[in-house]
Amino acid sequence: MKALIAGAGIGGLTTALFLHRVGVEVEIFEGAKTVRELGVGINMLPHAVGLLAELGLIDELDAAGIRTRELIYANRFGQVVWRELRGIDAGLAAPQFSIHRGKLLGLIHRAVIERMGPGVLRTGCRVSGFEQKGDGVIAHLSDSFGKPAQAVGDLLVGADGIHSAVRAALYPGEGPPIWSGIMLWRGTTPWPKWQDGRTMAIAGGNFAKFVFYPIEKELQNSGTCLTNWAVMARAGQARAESFSLGNWSRPGLLEEVLPFVRDRFHLDYVDPAAIIRATDAFYEYPNCDREPLPRWSFGRVTLLGDAAHPMYPVGSNGASQAILDARSLSEHLRAANTIEAALGAYDAERRPSTTQIVLANRKGGPEGVIDMVEVRAPDGFADIEAVASYEERERVVRGYASLAGFGRREGPDPPISST
Repeated sequence: MKALIAGAGIGGLTTALFLHRVGVEVEIFEGAKTVRELGVGINMLPHAVGLLAELGLIDELDAAGIRTRELIYANRFGQVVWRELRGIDAGLAAPQFSIHRGKLLGLIHRAVIERMGPGVLRTGCRVSGFEQKGDGVIAHLSDSFGKPAQAVGDLLVGADGIHSAVRAALYPGEGPPIWSGIMLWRGTTPWPKWQDGRTMAIAGGNFAKFVFYPIEKELQNSGTCLTNWAVMARAGQARAESFSLGNWSRPGLLEEVLPFVRDRFHLDYVDPAAIIRATDAFYEYPNCDREPLPRWSFGRVTLLGDAAHPMYPVGSNGASQAILDARSLSEHLRAANTIEAALGAYDAERRPSTTQIVLANRKGGPEGVIDMVEVRAPDGFADIEAVASYEERERVVRGYASLAGFGRREGPDPPISST
C-alpha cells in the first residue's frame, strides 16, 4: 500500500511516521522549498505527547522543550481564577510540553528522514488536485514554476493546511477561511525565569488576553529562558481586507498590539508591554477557522489536521488534534479490509469530536473561565468564590479537557519516564 500525503507540516509528517510504522509506503509533497524550523511557541497536550512517545520521540521532546507543570488562569490584575497541574504532575500518563513550533516540526522531520530516507519528501512540489481511478489515486502536482507532474498511490491524505487544495477539490464552493475579528500577536524572547520555569499563565478577559510561558530550559544558568508570549484581542472587521487569512508569518507592529496591553494589565510576573518591546520580531495572525465539514473521506481520499478541522488557537489543540488524526488513520488502515472502509472509519471516529472542539473554541474554549469572571467582576474581586463557584469554574476548564480528550485518567497508569 502506498499513501500520498499533501503537506509536510506537523500533521503530514506525523502521519508519515504512523503509516510507516504499520507498513504503509509513503510519499510526501510540500509546496515550500524546504522544511524550515519557523514559528513561535506551541503547547502539546498529554494525549498527543503520548502518541509521539509511541513513535520514540520523547527524548527529543525533552531536549527541545519544557514539561509544563502548571497552568494558571487569571484576570488582568493577576488575581488567580483557576490553577491546575498539567500532564504527569496532574496524574496523567504523559506530560504536556511547551516547545518552539519550529523545533517540534524539526524533530518530527528528522525522524521521517532517518526512518524512511530523504527521497520520501518532495519539497517545492504541491498537490494541486487529484483524480481517483479504479484502485488508485493520481495526485496532480505543480512546482514553484507551475510545472505539472503526477504521482500515483493507493490513497491520498490532504494534510495541506487551512488553504488545503485537497479540501478545495472536495468542496469547491467553500471560499476563504472565516475571520472572527480577533487578532493574535505572538513572539518569543529570552526573559527572566518565572517560578519553576515550567509554569504557563493566561490572563485577561473578553477585551484582551495575555499568554506567557517558557518554551526552553534556562539558558546557561543565566536566570533567563526563551519565553513565548501572545496577545489575543478583538481588532475589528475593518482590517479584514488588509491581510491574508491563515498566514502565520505576517510581521506584527508595536503600535497595533501595545494599546491592548499598556495600562490595562497589572501582573506581578511580567509587564506585557515590556516583553513585547524586548522582542526583536513578532507575528500577527487573524484568528480564523472554517465551518466543520459533513464528511472528510471520499473513496480513497481524506483530510487531516488543519485541512480537515482548522480551529481557533485556544486550548492548545490544533497540532495535538492533528497527531490524534494521524494515529487514528494509521490504525484504521492497519485493521480494515479495504482502504475505503478504513478512511470511512477514520472519518467516523475523528470528525465528530474535532467538530465539537472547533465550535467550543469559537466560544473561548477553557479560557472562557476568565471571560466569565471579567463580566461579573471587571474591576477585580476579593473572593473568587463569590464571583464564580469552584464547580462552575471547573465545568468550563475541565469540561473542555474532557471534550478535547485529555481529561484526568483513572487508574494506575505509570508515567512515560521519571524525568
